Amino acid sequence: MVEPTGNTEKALLVLASAGDVVAFSSLFHLHKHKLFSYLLALTESQMLAEDIVQDVFLKLWNEHESLTGIENFGNYIFRMSKNHAINHFRRMAHETLIISEMFQADPTHNQTEDFIALQETEKILAEIIDKLPAQQKAIYHLSRHEGRSHEEIAALLKISPHTVRNHIVQAMSTIRTHLIRHSEIFLILALTASFKK
Repeated sequence: MVEPTGNTEKALLVLASAGDVVAFSSLFHLHKHKLFSYLLALTESQMLAEDIVQDVFLKLWNEHESLTGIENFGNYIFRMSKNHAINHFRRMAHETLIISEMFQADPTHNQTEDFIALQETEKILAEIIDKLPAQQKAIYHLSRHEGRSHEEIAALLKISPHTVRNHIVQAMSTIRTHLIRHSEIFLILALTASFKK
């Protein structure tokens, strides 16, 4: 791959900002491999790295009129990608915490409405987890319920920590997608919680 010169890249940015799909595609092909390698090292997930590369360039295209204002395109997209990865892991950690709290909540501390919502949520979560692929379900259980590290799970199942992480990312993505469909339950929990404060 030929490295772009500053002038070449600037010319492509000017064309892309005017809506030139070919120029934008050239920018994508000039940077995608380095960006993917960086994200793969950062996330240890091929699927997640590919998703972030696509998300970053989709966002750039949706805002292509502002491309000419970018001084160093390479640095800019690496910063964007890093922020995407950080936000993903923050979101995942938050979701894991919510799920963990729901499973560990003490029903005796809830009012009747809260208890019914909690029971329904736990039922939905159990159904989602039960439908995960066998290895993914086993890894999720070892990680979230037994508190084992990626390295411990990898040694136990004779797979790589990278594979463990991929399975957890995929499991969380599946859980998130299904829970969005049942968001009214979270709304009930949030409303009842707000009345207690």
